[in-house]
Amino acid sequence: MGRVIVLGSLNVDVVTRVERHPMPGETLLGEPGGRFAGGKGGNQAMAARRAGAAVVMVGAVGTDEAGDAYLARLRAAGIERAVSRFPDAPTGTAYIAVDEGGENTIIVVPGANAWVQDASMKSVGAGPGDVLLCSLEVPLHDVERMALLAHRAGARVVLNMAPYAPLLADAVAICDPVVVNESEMRQLADSDLVPGSLLVTFGAAGARWGAEQVDGIPVAPDDVADTVGAGDAFCGAFAAALAAGADDRTALEAANRAGADAVRWAGAQPDAAL
Repeated sequence: MGRVIVLGSLNVDVVTRVERHPMPGETLLGEPGGRFAGGKGGNQAMAARRAGAAVVMVGAVGTDEAGDAYLARLRAAGIERAVSRFPDAPTGTAYIAVDEGGENTIIVVPGANAWVQDASMKSVGAGPGDVLLCSLEVPLHDVERMALLAHRAGARVVLNMAPYAPLLADAVAICDPVVVNESEMRQLADSDLVPGSLLVTFGAAGARWGAEQVDGIPVAPDDVADTVGAGDAFCGAFAAALAAGADDRTALEAANRAGADAVRWAGAQPDAAL
């Protein structure tokens, strides 16, 4: 069984609950939702670990209290850490508004996520059997460099192209698969980039990867806490299944179940209060 190596962001999610999302120029009153561990990288690493994978987290935090708390959380989960610390940048923060239907809007302030170090990336020693899972809340040149490095070493590269941004064509071409939602799929289709394979998620309607398609798993409205992190849970469980040697169908089904489960708890990770 290989490892899941996650390159991505580590954020503190500051959540507020609103009746509905505001229109441009409108001010609404919200209710406190809490402060949680988040960031696409951290979410995906924790999801892969919940799925039973050996996980290495590559990222960056500040030397602040939030960084201390996040590193302690990763340590307690048994996740190996190749995490840089920066005294001149705070740990990243995401400001999340969740409406009564569980839908969210997110503003991310990257902070230390903009400073992932080469030494951290090279220290993990990716190789055959490993799965490198990347997302795009960290600098694109870091993603490109680590993807190409891992591919040359024999690891499989999975790219969650979120938030959408154009990468070097050579880096996208080695990703098997690139994971996108419907809006990201349209942006990718308008580009000249051609991934090794493409996996499209459709939220509650399921997902499709090549010839494989899975339907969404129904979740009763009263059971939906919020949709924050559901896509990250999908990606983390998917990478864990691949690292365990699962075939395409089995990996897609495992990811689909994890994504459906993730809407049942508040925040991007279960029990993630910081």
